[in-house]
Amino acid sequence: MTQNTRVYIFSFLISISLFMFSCTDPIESINEEESSSSYNYLPLYIYPYGDEANNITAEIIIETDGSVDLNKIEANIPNLKYNKTRLFMLTQDDCLQSAFSSTWAAINGKPLTNEYFYDIRHVFENDLPPDNYYLGKTLGIEDGTGKEVRFHFTTTVYPEANLTEGYSGMYNAPSIINRGYNENYYRFFMKSFLIWDNVIEMLNYGNSIAFHDVRLSGDDVNNTDLIYNHFIICQDSIRKNLSQRICKVLAEPNGNINYYYSALNYDLIKIMTGQGNAPYILYPFTLDDDLEKEFLKRDFIDPIPLKDYVITKFNKPIDQRECVHIGVHSTGKTWVEFLLWLNDTYGKNGDNSVWMPSLEEYYEYNYYRIHSSITKTIIDNNTVKFTVQLSSQEHFYYPSITLNLEGISVPKIQNLSSNDAIKGMSYANYNQGIMVNIDCRKFLLEHATHYVKQYETKNNTSNKADALYFTNKLKDSPEKTALINRINL
Repeated sequence: MTQNTRVYIFSFLISISLFMFSCTDPIESINEEESSSSYNYLPLYIYPYGDEANNITAEIIIETDGSVDLNKIEANIPNLKYNKTRLFMLTQDDCLQSAFSSTWAAINGKPLTNEYFYDIRHVFENDLPPDNYYLGKTLGIEDGTGKEVRFHFTTTVYPEANLTEGYSGMYNAPSIINRGYNENYYRFFMKSFLIWDNVIEMLNYGNSIAFHDVRLSGDDVNNTDLIYNHFIICQDSIRKNLSQRICKVLAEPNGNINYYYSALNYDLIKIMTGQGNAPYILYPFTLDDDLEKEFLKRDFIDPIPLKDYVITKFNKPIDQRECVHIGVHSTGKTWVEFLLWLNDTYGKNGDNSVWMPSLEEYYEYNYYRIHSSITKTIIDNNTVKFTVQLSSQEHFYYPSITLNLEGISVPKIQNLSSNDAIKGMSYANYNQGIMVNIDCRKFLLEHATHYVKQYETKNNTSNKADALYFTNKLKDSPEKTALINRINL
């Protein structure tokens, strides 16, 4: 059966099922022994992006043992977060369901499938494809202070899917839950596009979104004014469905340069990436501008030859070492194996040298690095304060940096504290000083609490790993201790 045939069958079944269950109330969960089909329309948890902090003043106060010359301590923000020496980015086009059930799932230790697809509600209800399997670990890096940071990537979205002929309602297509039913697996056939539920959960885990195609056809696809107008239509839908988050990244579709020209005129799009048209090759260790409105080059390379490509690029001297930015459409087993290889070679189970952020996260980090100011204030002979003014643009969602402090080491620190703007913090020795990772996301505690509650409700190994992952992002506090105790009950 071809992929298109599966899509048509799935769409037909959706229509029939919607008619049969139109008088049925949505339910939150299904009893373990039941084998009934249902739709779950209840809203998912989503981080409150529309209320994120901007232009943050972060303060770090260090009390020393008296043996440190405070005048000699110098501060800087390194080129890459966590002081990594290699940069890898992945942008997944066409708003495909595999971005969730393959790419996101592999990175976050969730079930994988080689033949089928699933949604987040299938995970919640433990209604999974028959061939599901697990990698047995998450994929990412260690941040230099002992904390896990998972890989992040960019997925494109298509908010106008509901307006496209032949795809009516598909972006909001419900997840059919029928645990235990194995006569057929139509509910696990590929949807035409990602649904909002899955996009929401990917964003909750730190990934980001990008514009791609808009709903135009014929000669209109080259009309920059029409493309611009559709960006605005799409942006409105994104705001409504993603907790007032906006999209500020473009992944050029089909090599159509007119999308780039339209994006140049659309203020909310800050960074673009494309294939043949994109002239900008990113060298992160020689970069001295903020990248606003730059058109970054990416490559489409199959995962098997991609390994040699990565090795070649990553083995160059650091000042000649470019970012490896890869575009992909659908992902499956070979891409899962590539991400596993990246983790085992350059990630936390390898030499721990790579940082894999989304393009949006990298853009924001580099913007902070270029535009932020750092002020040192000596309070007394033993105490020094560093004030970092995180200068941002509107609609920034990753207020998190690494700060290097040269001229001091961990054994000489009696206490390191921060102001309330900093919600997550850790530090460790680095070179001739220390590195301090700070996270100023406003609702970091509430975010961790959600995943602890989810673990308490869905008590399994993967949910426990998530609860610990998000809780460990917090700085030390009674609230963090309380969450850790709940997880370890």
